[in-house]
Amino acid sequence: MHRRTLLQASLAALPAPAFAQGAAARTLRVIPQANLTSLDPVWTTAVVTRNHAFLVYDQLCAQDAKGEIRPQMAEGWVMEQDGLAWTFTLRDGLRFHDGEKVLAKDCVASIKRWARRDPFAQVLWPAVAEVEALDDRRFRFRLNRPLPLLLMALGQTQFPCFIMPERIASTDAFQQIREAVGSGPFRFVANEWNPGQRAVWAKFDGYIPRQEPVDGLAGGRTPRLNRVEWTIISDPATAANAMTTGEQDYWEYPLHDLLPLLRRNREVVVEQRLLDGFYGICRFNHLQPPFNNPGIRRAVAMAVDQRDYMRAVAGNEKDGWEACEGVFTCGTPLANEAGSEILKVRNIDRARAALKEAGYAGEKVVLVAPGDYPQINALSLVTADLLTRLGMNLELVSTDWGTLVQRRVSKEPVEKGGWSIIHTTSSGQSLALPVYHLFLRANGANAWFGWPSDAEIERLRGEWLSAPDLATQKPVAEALNRRAMEVLPYIPLGFYWQPSAWRRNVTGAFRAPATVFWNMSKA
Repeated sequence: MHRRTLLQASLAALPAPAFAQGAAARTLRVIPQANLTSLDPVWTTAVVTRNHAFLVYDQLCAQDAKGEIRPQMAEGWVMEQDGLAWTFTLRDGLRFHDGEKVLAKDCVASIKRWARRDPFAQVLWPAVAEVEALDDRRFRFRLNRPLPLLLMALGQTQFPCFIMPERIASTDAFQQIREAVGSGPFRFVANEWNPGQRAVWAKFDGYIPRQEPVDGLAGGRTPRLNRVEWTIISDPATAANAMTTGEQDYWEYPLHDLLPLLRRNREVVVEQRLLDGFYGICRFNHLQPPFNNPGIRRAVAMAVDQRDYMRAVAGNEKDGWEACEGVFTCGTPLANEAGSEILKVRNIDRARAALKEAGYAGEKVVLVAPGDYPQINALSLVTADLLTRLGMNLELVSTDWGTLVQRRVSKEPVEKGGWSIIHTTSSGQSLALPVYHLFLRANGANAWFGWPSDAEIERLRGEWLSAPDLATQKPVAEALNRRAMEVLPYIPLGFYWQPSAWRRNVTGAFRAPATVFWNMSKA
């Protein structure tokens, strides 16, 4: 299929924003990767919501640049009673944006809500007897058995345990919160939020950063800006023009087609800020026909050529992408291709024959594609072309990313507003280990959207958790890859590198596993 030629789009200038020079110097104007439609980082796994959450909320502990877990809101912790209890003590002086003190009971409520949805916590939670507040600054985990991975779960970057006030954290984990009150470096300016257009955060003067230097996502999260403003610009050519003229300061996910244009501008920096590549994901709805049939899922996989997907996203960008025909992050210790032969077929005719043999009877396939999210839209359009060539009864629904995020929660048949296939992307870090590999989780109703159910995958995830070292973990990882290729909870589509762009007067844009705006400023 042909890639869109966005370089032919108009680069007409946007109206200049009416900023006073002083205010502009203290305001970072950002073109985010997607529209912010949900404020709840527990209810949704959308990365744009996680980026918002890193501005508003803080974590008990966080990962440094080496991946080690260090205290953040916590002053520290003590493991006691032969590993059957962990007591955490909060730093003094922590306050929420509404002026209330951060108390141990807020942490307990936040942990319990997060644990209901986080795949890592779900695996660990049977070993947790209780989480209880001891006083205003201390809370304790009481365990049924030692949990050496407890700190890793609490401090992970993929699905962080953000701390909210108890009154908000008491909301059911499957109900979306509407109020964003945290204790992080910036506060959400709710009355300036206009989904689809704009979102604003202001410096929280009551935030007290840790005194050590920032290290990965640990250390001093210092707010050096007065305001962070996100402007939704869905047309990439218009976004590129806003960057080259200085009307915007930071573009999180520039379209790869436009990178040469940005690089020619001496006032724009184009760099790989995020530490991990982005992995393409083709996700089936396992609850509804036709993809409740594993034979039909396998037939589609036989037609997939990851190179087509990656070229659609990253084109011929030098070192911009690679195929990765396994479920674990390529180049990491668990990466393998056991059983991945199905992804090496790459043959439409064989896939058509397999589709017929699996009993496909012309059921409608609804593929929802986000027209305002170029990278994920490109993946979606490659699949739409592939399904059409396979002869499937395809309905391609083009919508915005925010609507897709809301629609993907539906378990209804396609005739009642459901869906058959969606696409997304994931950082490599999120796919490196079974405990937080969101798309490999196959626990039915509690799995990620698409809701695959496979007892063998879940058994193997538990076996990996009990493996004492890498030598015993690797065979389990191979068995997981093999089983995933048999039942196909999703199809891996390869990975690409996603640079960011910012004006040269923006400083402090350090490399990290997530897009964060602390410690950044403007000259």
